[in-house]
Amino acid sequence: MSDVQTWIKETVSNTPVVLFMKGTAQFPQCGFSGRAIQILKACGVENIATVNVLEDPEVRQGIKDYSNWPTIPQLYVKGEFIGGSDIMNEMFESGELKALLDA
Repeated sequence: MSDVQTWIKETVSNTPVVLFMKGTAQFPQCGFSGRAIQILKACGVENIATVNVLEDPEVRQGIKDYSNWPTIPQLYVKGEFIGGSDIMNEMFESGELKALLDA
């Protein structure tokens, strides 16, 4: 396992809610990342841990390899890959995401 893969595994394992995104929670740099932040805030997540993949090309590719998911943003809750903004939106609308985050 590469250093980047090890770092990603430690990050998602040790952080209850982490979003790999383009930009930051305060300044998302793509619409999908912005929507993901809005969804998390609407679910009551106050301290959103984010990783700006635009700062490091190795992390940007590494997270795609780690999850075997081609797009960003990517949400992890309690070490489990949840999905991107479309899946987050579906889970938000059904109430499933809030239940998962509250558990």
